Amino acid sequence: MDQNELKKQVAKAALEYVEVGTIVGVGTGSTANYFIDALADIKGKLEGTVASSVASADRLRGHGIPVMDLNAAGELSIYVDGADESTKHLHLIKGGGGALTREKIVAGAAKKFICIADESKLVDVLGAFPLPIEVIPMARSFVAREMTKRGGTPVLRENFTTDNGNLILDIHNLKIMDPVSLEHELNDIPGIVTVGIFAIRPADVLLLGTKDGVKTLT
Repeated sequence: MDQNELKKQVAKAALEYVEVGTIVGVGTGSTANYFIDALADIKGKLEGTVASSVASADRLRGHGIPVMDLNAAGELSIYVDGADESTKHLHLIKGGGGALTREKIVAGAAKKFICIADESKLVDVLGAFPLPIEVIPMARSFVAREMTKRGGTPVLRENFTTDNGNLILDIHNLKIMDPVSLEHELNDIPGIVTVGIFAIRPADVLLLGTKDGVKTLT
């Protein structure tokens, strides 16, 4: 079973968490896209969705699924999204697709965060995947210097602008032993909009696609 099949497997499994008549938060990326495609089969049961990116909103609308503004939607029943890395504690690195700020906002507005991923994303320690950080353009060099002080190697994501009009620095060579503490620390650096560590508010459930079926971690 290839990686795409594993992603489809967990995307379908996430449908079990969707309650009739609720508003569902939807993430961004290849695994989230499979969830959007799966949602199309039950779209009549939904009151609507809130998307974490323009790309996901477009894909949802393409399936005829209503997309709402978060300010109008209020609290969401669940948020379903993928991850670039996850530990067994459900601490995540997200932002490979550049939507980390809106992803973190929508995850924060949801009662339950369901992370869907294939088994290759499960790691013992976060950081092998470069940590994305969304920064205000004028703070790019300052934030890069701050990350260098912390042992990271910052690389500007070339020819990329977020949906919010900002830049992404991808931080290589980090070994994130205490994700909660590092997330708090980086949140205090002026110019950082969002750091791609999701540990202060981790996932509530991790659905992991494996060759032996879907494993559920809580």
